[in-house]
Amino acid sequence: MDSVARAAPAPRLRALRRSLCSALVAATLATSVSVTGLSQPAFAKGPESLADLADQVTDAVVNISASTTVEARPNTRSGPQLPPGTPFEDLFEEFFSKRGGRGGGGDGEAPRQQSRKSNSLGSGFIIDASGIVVTNNHVIGDANDIQVILHNGTKLKAEIIGKDPKIDLAVLRVKPEADKPLKAVPFGDSEKMRPGDWVIAIGNPFGLGGSVSAGIVSARGRNIESGPYDNYIQTDAAINKGNSGGPLFNMNGEVIGINTAILSPTGGSVGIGFAVPSATASQVIDQLREFGEVRRGWLGVRIQNVDDATAEALGLKGGARGALIAGVDEKGPAKVSNLEVGDVIVKFNGTAVKSSSDLPRIVAATPVGKVVEVIVVRKGAETTKSVTLGRLEDNEKPQLANARQPEAESAVRQALGLNLSNLTDDLRRRYGIKDTLKGVVVMRVDPNSTAADKQIKPGELIVEVGQEPVTTPAEVTKRVEQLRKENRKSVLLMVASASGDVRFVALGLD
Repeated sequence: MDSVARAAPAPRLRALRRSLCSALVAATLATSVSVTGLSQPAFAKGPESLADLADQVTDAVVNISASTTVEARPNTRSGPQLPPGTPFEDLFEEFFSKRGGRGGGGDGEAPRQQSRKSNSLGSGFIIDASGIVVTNNHVIGDANDIQVILHNGTKLKAEIIGKDPKIDLAVLRVKPEADKPLKAVPFGDSEKMRPGDWVIAIGNPFGLGGSVSAGIVSARGRNIESGPYDNYIQTDAAINKGNSGGPLFNMNGEVIGINTAILSPTGGSVGIGFAVPSATASQVIDQLREFGEVRRGWLGVRIQNVDDATAEALGLKGGARGALIAGVDEKGPAKVSNLEVGDVIVKFNGTAVKSSSDLPRIVAATPVGKVVEVIVVRKGAETTKSVTLGRLEDNEKPQLANARQPEAESAVRQALGLNLSNLTDDLRRRYGIKDTLKGVVVMRVDPNSTAADKQIKPGELIVEVGQEPVTTPAEVTKRVEQLRKENRKSVLLMVASASGDVRFVALGLD
């Protein structure tokens, strides 16, 4: 009955609905006029057709077929698994050996080596008519057979020039056929793209080569936590599995992004795709072509973000910004240039550092050996340091030591929801605190305190309070009271783990 009513409403219902719709439209138009002052609503008009643009660039977009062959261990135990000492075990062995059931090929011959082959399909594009192709690193992986398939179906064997897992890029080389020159496309300036600008994506979704989809730039500077240098363009142009490595074009036919990832609960496009900006990609590609590897700048600091409470505690004018130095490598360029723990880097080589996530990307893109100016805020005052950048080595970051859970113990002093104690030899042994560390030991954290919310844990050390070193609970209390008298809203603590890794934590003084 419900479906029938919906399909053919009664006359009285139709009249009622018409009157309601008329009232709704009138109210909507009235609201539009009163708010905007316009007689007619304005709508964005997209391009009438993208066919000419697609024709212009499609021949430069390629499919990538990557095959990986893995030699498998011989299957020597495919027959029944008999425990040692089974009666007539020798007869079973002889039977299955002749049948080939235990890895033999029959008649007792040696087992044959088996192999397993996996394939992946992705996209790419030609940036140099001599045969230089760009794609994603994850498209080729560890493949030992890579083919580039042109728009006309021609298959060309490819070799890897270089690849960079951190930005997820790879550069390939193919040898074009003499009578079939390749079509190449240029990079554009991704920095000029704005949210709302039209873009098209071309690639090989689900193996359907040459697929064109259109949309806009949804956002810039997206961090999806896929790596240390995240700075993606977000687009609603349809991007699906197989689009990886394909180009994102502006309306001039220039590549302003390399499609890399999607956000989707289903595995298909839901209108949230991400592309590596050309400003980032072009620098990496140039180095891969020249060196076969990426050579990134290195400052030698460990940093953390600055929130509002930390900015207030540091006396940082202009609110939360910059990257707070939480550690300095003893052999790094920052140490030589006298950068210190507690400094806030607000500008690097002429580029403003808006947040801590900006700094690794800016430093990495700066040439190794270049002398740069670094502006830091130290105890509320700006100072400029000159730093000669080193080269970042791809060493694995050491893991933090796990702090052991302490036994309940009475505290000497209590402040900020923390029970504190002097650092004794017994406590140093109990918590495994590094011999060179000094400070005040956290014995207990009030579970309802801000300190607990900020992940301060028993066994850690309070090294500084308000950028002043402390070694006793009394000094902590004294410094906190001093900051209260100065009408500070928060206090900045330097907290050290048992292994010596430090971080800054801002706690409210209300």
